[in-house]
Amino acid sequence: MTETALPSFHVRTPLLESHPMSAALGARVLLKMEAFQPVGSFKIRGLGRACARAVADGAKRLVSSSGGNAGLAVAHAGRRLGVPVSVIVPRTTPEAMRAVIRAEGAEVTEHGASWDDAHARAGEVAGETDGALMHPFDDPIVWAGHAPLVEEMAEDLPSLVGAERPGAVVVSVGGGGLLVGILEGMHRVGWTSVPVIAVETDGAASYAASIAAGALVTLDAIESIATTLGARTVCAEALRWTERHPIESRLVSDRAAVDACERFAAEHRVLVEPSCGAALAAVHDPGESLAGRDPVIVIVCGGAGASPELLAGWRKRVGR
Repeated sequence: MTETALPSFHVRTPLLESHPMSAALGARVLLKMEAFQPVGSFKIRGLGRACARAVADGAKRLVSSSGGNAGLAVAHAGRRLGVPVSVIVPRTTPEAMRAVIRAEGAEVTEHGASWDDAHARAGEVAGETDGALMHPFDDPIVWAGHAPLVEEMAEDLPSLVGAERPGAVVVSVGGGGLLVGILEGMHRVGWTSVPVIAVETDGAASYAASIAAGALVTLDAIESIATTLGARTVCAEALRWTERHPIESRLVSDRAAVDACERFAAEHRVLVEPSCGAALAAVHDPGESLAGRDPVIVIVCGGAGASPELLAGWRKRVGR
């Protein structure tokens, strides 16, 4: 089966102008609403494609390692494809997120303190069950599946604000899969000089550490409330892109990420996780990175592990 003939499970998401964020920044802010995907995050784009490819190639079971959203995407795709799914999560994954994954029909088991631990176990499970291991971010098929979201933005941008390209693109970074997909997409549409602001939270900043070192850095532990950004090492391709595209690394605090989640819920009536709040926070406190940039596109990556109760719990943990 050719790549174009593979079934897809994502939807085309809107690019919306945010009046509140535009007023706060003093420049037009546009939101690519990946939170509107069927599973609540961008993950279904790349992982849906990877799952469809694996099943077309003969896989009878799909195995995923995940802090939550990747596992949900694989579970959703597996259900639609009619194959069983095993998802291995670290102990930081909330029970509410595990329940959402189980509701898609997947088997959920816990292993380890971080995603890296869960991924090691997922590899073993794939071997034991003759399943196909779905890497959540370090896979060219996944990157290629994320890239079309940029083509959608390029199609919508002129009619929305009369511009052919943005002044900057802001995106949260965990393992780097979304970042790589966006960069691939930007080069497809000719946005080769548009800077990307890559945002992480303190305590989950493996990309910033790798950029500073000029080589991949593995964090000792993830010490951030944004657990779905919790890859202790980013994919090597994300670091390689720093040599061929303007990328600025930004760090925000957990408190700033939660502040941004609350503000986004109040202003836009959409709940997102702190992992998504990180990118939003970088716009609320832009520093020099967004000075003179207009329009600014923020990838609202979403996250299914968000609820009023969880948001209240995050606020309690980070304080006011």
